[in-house]
Amino acid sequence: MRKNIKTPRILKIENINGFELICMFNNGESRKIDFQEIFEEWNIQKSDVEYPLLNLVEFNKVELRNQTLSWSNIQLSLLNEDGKEESHPYEIDPITLYKYSKVFEPELSSRFGTMIRRARKNAGLTQAQLASKSGTSRFYISRIENNKTDVELSTFRKIVEAGLGKKLKLIIE
Repeated sequence: MRKNIKTPRILKIENINGFELICMFNNGESRKIDFQEIFEEWNIQKSDVEYPLLNLVEFNKVELRNQTLSWSNIQLSLLNEDGKEESHPYEIDPITLYKYSKVFEPELSSRFGTMIRRARKNAGLTQAQLASKSGTSRFYISRIENNKTDVELSTFRKIVEAGLGKKLKLIIE
């Protein structure tokens, strides 16, 4: 179920690989932002404030600040309310980042469906039988097994414990 959040914000930088970032947004999605594509579209020139970010060493100095991506190695001079100059790190609006990002399915969520399918088949159950035992629908079981929907922990527990007759263990490392 997708929550209706009007203003996207970044909660966590999950991974940095070259010019690609995986970020967790406040709607629960992990999204991939490919800055190589963004920089090409923006046609960044030497005179642009973003130009230092074309250097991977400078780009990798990214950090999370004000729930968006920020580079303190690039400083901007802005006028405050009193007309005085203030220095601020370069940041990209999170709405822009969300617009340029694509949903990224973390490996963990895709394993839920595979685990359910394997356990269901090992138990000799059809999707309809598992749905009936766990209080869900066959359609929902199918969507989980095919990684077409997220599953809430309470529902996952019902499927595992009531539907499959197994124990659910979670480990946080």
